[in-house]
Amino acid sequence: MSAAARLELKPSAALATIILLAHGGAAAATYVVLPGWRGALLATLFAALGVAAAWSRALLRTVSSVRAIELGGAQPVFELASGDSFAAEVSERRYVTRYLVALPYRRSATARRPLSRTLLVTADMLGAQEFRRLRIWALWNRLPVVAAKQLTV
Repeated sequence: MSAAARLELKPSAALATIILLAHGGAAAATYVVLPGWRGALLATLFAALGVAAAWSRALLRTVSSVRAIELGGAQPVFELASGDSFAAEVSERRYVTRYLVALPYRRSATARRPLSRTLLVTADMLGAQEFRRLRIWALWNRLPVVAAKQLTV
């Protein structure tokens, strides 16, 4: 039997930097390939998209940003910065590394606003033990169980 866990996500400056660098590189490459005002406009749009993605996904500043994950039930529950929460089905195909967990999820079709997207959680968004628990859950679809005797030591 697995215990329940609530994982509170923190903003990730590292992920925001990576997103901004990737979009900045795309903007620069676009301008090199397409010089002139059209290239400048497209490069500006790529840079703006990077700022919006970093603001929403890494810095967790929009009302639709996932701020917490509750594991242990039939389906994980995602809590948004707006305070709304919803249960969602997480895909069996998950990406788990030492530094990153990618969770593709889909809200049910009966939800008020069905949604399909991927949540990226980096190691600096959680404490070390919480990130370890998330990685185990993502791999095995259950949380590790600790004996009561180990908790009192």
